[in-house]
Amino acid sequence: MAALAAVMLVPLAFAISQDQRDAEAFLLGAAITLAAAAVMLLVGYRRPRHELRLREAILLVVLAWVGTCVFGGLPFWFTADYTSFTDAVFESTSGFTTTGATVIADVDGLSQPVHLWRCFSHWLGGMGIILLGLAVLPLLGQGGNVLYRAEFSGSSSERLRPRILETARSLWRIYILLTMLEMLCLLAAGMGVFDALCHAFSTLGTGGFSTRTTSIAGFDSALIEYIVIVFMLLGGISFAQHYRLLVERQPRAVLNDYEVRGYIAIAAAATLAICASLYAAGGTDFEASLRASMFQTISILTTTGFVTDDYTLWSPLAQLILVVLMFIGGCTGSTAGGLKVARVMLLLKLIRREFRRVTEPLGVFRVRAGDVVVPEHAICGLLNLVFLALLVMLTASMVLTATGIDLVTAVSAVVACQFNVGPGLGSVGPAGNYGDLPVLAKWTLTVCMIAGRLEFYSFLVVMTTMFWRR
Repeated sequence: MAALAAVMLVPLAFAISQDQRDAEAFLLGAAITLAAAAVMLLVGYRRPRHELRLREAILLVVLAWVGTCVFGGLPFWFTADYTSFTDAVFESTSGFTTTGATVIADVDGLSQPVHLWRCFSHWLGGMGIILLGLAVLPLLGQGGNVLYRAEFSGSSSERLRPRILETARSLWRIYILLTMLEMLCLLAAGMGVFDALCHAFSTLGTGGFSTRTTSIAGFDSALIEYIVIVFMLLGGISFAQHYRLLVERQPRAVLNDYEVRGYIAIAAAATLAICASLYAAGGTDFEASLRASMFQTISILTTTGFVTDDYTLWSPLAQLILVVLMFIGGCTGSTAGGLKVARVMLLLKLIRREFRRVTEPLGVFRVRAGDVVVPEHAICGLLNLVFLALLVMLTASMVLTATGIDLVTAVSAVVACQFNVGPGLGSVGPAGNYGDLPVLAKWTLTVCMIAGRLEFYSFLVVMTTMFWRR
């Protein structure tokens, strides 16, 4: 909470220096957040009697994310642009979970400090709010390794260095380097300094908040679109692979990684299929069709959510491909959401193994992730994760339809939020927003965003009675 209050000083300082409105909103938000941190410190502080255990780490992760999303919404609530606390928390959660769903119809009308806070929340949430704490907890002996496992449950997170402190430092250096590089590229392409900074934050965080109502389409520049495509693609790749490429100088190892190759293959295949659909429909030349299909494919696959075209007007086949990409998402260890490419590839290999077992009942077959044999307990965990994702999607969709939302809008909104994509179909498509949804629907989607960001296990287990038993 104290760190969050300190981060709020960035848009506050910008508002004061640029004589922008909404400075008071960020001052109040920072003051209340800091006061909450002080109360918790004074009332609850004591030396721990033992190392942080797994259950405590999971609870800490969930509370940190929920607290960040709620208190991070205070500056929004104190502005005139957000009419309710529900909208403010929804926007904040969408920012920190890098979802990019917004309740604002006229994004152009927001002040620059609000734009900065929206996009900056993407950048912070993209790497993970808890990762900031991981640089401190190991030094205090507070069970940093357990916290690392709780943050990345169900994923094959890769330890780059022996200590989490060094891991956090390495990842943040790479993250900042890529952000600065994209900002410079956007500046060279003709984008203004403020817009370039905000879109660099949103792109590397694979979030999707923009300073324009029409998103990237508002800049009407093919060069800007190609630059954003490249950095969205980089944001969807595991930062372990970025470390190998930039620090260890092993480009061959990156290109030979099975998940990276699958990620590129999925992006290429979806781009070609949608391009063929757009070109066959006529109305645009081949380059425009290829650019539109490539941009939207990469944007949805990496769960960024930027748009250059209203894809709800595309063919049903193109829309279906984009919905499938929402489920897949980016690579494990990236800032993207979704089930992750590695898990989808493992599911396909698991199906293939079951087919082989039917045809060769005496055979013994292993499922491999690259050169590594995947143990059976990991396969069970993967199947549980997929079932949980589908269960959350079904339950949330039923809640939304019960509030009177049409089926296409309800299902696509749930998928877009729980897999941190942002825009969906129907009234929450690229040309719409989430502002007109009922209050219950917004809180349901807020829960979906946090659950999806924590990959379901860590968030949902806290809601079970067995978690609270001694």
